[in-house]
Amino acid sequence: MDKQKYISEINRLRKEKNAIIMAHFYQTADIQDIADVVGDSLALAQKAAKTDADIIVLCGVHFMGETAKILSPDKKVLIPDLDAGCSLADSCPADEFEKFVKAHPDHTVVSYVNTSAAVKALTDIVVTSTNAKKIVDQLPENEKIIFGPDRNLGGYINSVTGRNMLLWDGACHVHEQFSVEKLSKLKQENPDAEILAHPECKSTILKMADYVGSTQGILDYSTKSDKNKFLVVTESGIIHQMEKNNPEKTFIPVPPEVEEGSCTACNECIFMRKNTLEKLYLCLRDETPEILIDDELQKKAVRPIVRMLEMS
Repeated sequence: MDKQKYISEINRLRKEKNAIIMAHFYQTADIQDIADVVGDSLALAQKAAKTDADIIVLCGVHFMGETAKILSPDKKVLIPDLDAGCSLADSCPADEFEKFVKAHPDHTVVSYVNTSAAVKALTDIVVTSTNAKKIVDQLPENEKIIFGPDRNLGGYINSVTGRNMLLWDGACHVHEQFSVEKLSKLKQENPDAEILAHPECKSTILKMADYVGSTQGILDYSTKSDKNKFLVVTESGIIHQMEKNNPEKTFIPVPPEVEEGSCTACNECIFMRKNTLEKLYLCLRDETPEILIDDELQKKAVRPIVRMLEMS
C-alpha cells in the first residue's frame, strides 16, 4: 500500500476498534501527524490512562509501552515493533541493578522513567527529566540516594542540587554522541542562535547550553523565546513539532560524532525509527505486538510512579 492508503486504513481501524494512537516526539513526522497525542513518554502514559479507548497504541519504544500498561492495566496496550528497545533502559538490566541496590541498602532508589518495568519495581521514586530536580530537592539533605540509569542526567541533577547521588553507569546512545566540536562550529556559524540541550547529554555539552530541559521543555522554551534561531541538542524528531509550532523560526539539529561518510545531518534514535506507518497499520489490524505485564510486577512498578505524582 502507498502512504495515503496506510493512513486511510489506520484511521478506519482506530475508529472501529476504539483505539487511541500515542506518539513520542522522537517518532518520524508521518507517525507524529497521524497520532491522537504527541508527547514525552510519561505524559503519553498518563493521558492514555485517562482515555476511554479500549486499545492504546504506543508509538515509541518498549519501556514506554510498559509504562502505559503499568498505568492502564485493564487496557490493551500495543506497540508497532516489539524490537523497538532503548539503549538507556538496556544499559540497566534489572538483575544487575538489583545487586547494586542490595549492595547499598541504606540508599533511597530514584530511577529515571526510561527504565524497564522490572527496574521500576526495584525503585522508591520514579522521576522524569522535567521533575527530577524538584523531587530530589524534596528529599532530606543527608539522605543517601542511588540514581539510575542515566549518569548524565544524574550528574546534571547533582550539579544543580548540590547532591552527591550514587550514579548507575548508564547512558542514551543518542545523547552520548553529540559532538562538542560540531556544536562549537555551529555556534560560531550561528552566533545569534540559542543552544537547547536535553539533560541526558554529557556535561561538556550542557555547559554550553542556553537552556537545559526535557523534550517538552525544549519545545515550550523555543515557542516562548524571543529568539528566532536554535541549535537543538536532542533527538532530531522533536524538530517536526518545533517547526509546526513556530514556522517562522529556524531549528538546526546538532550532529553526532560520526565517522566520515556517515549521515552527519542529525542525530536519530535507531530504536524510535523502527516504527513505521506499515507497522502501525499491522499493529492495529492484528492487535499485536501486545505489552503484557504480570499483575505482581505491575503493582510493584506502579508504586514509585504514584509517589512521583504525589511529589510533583
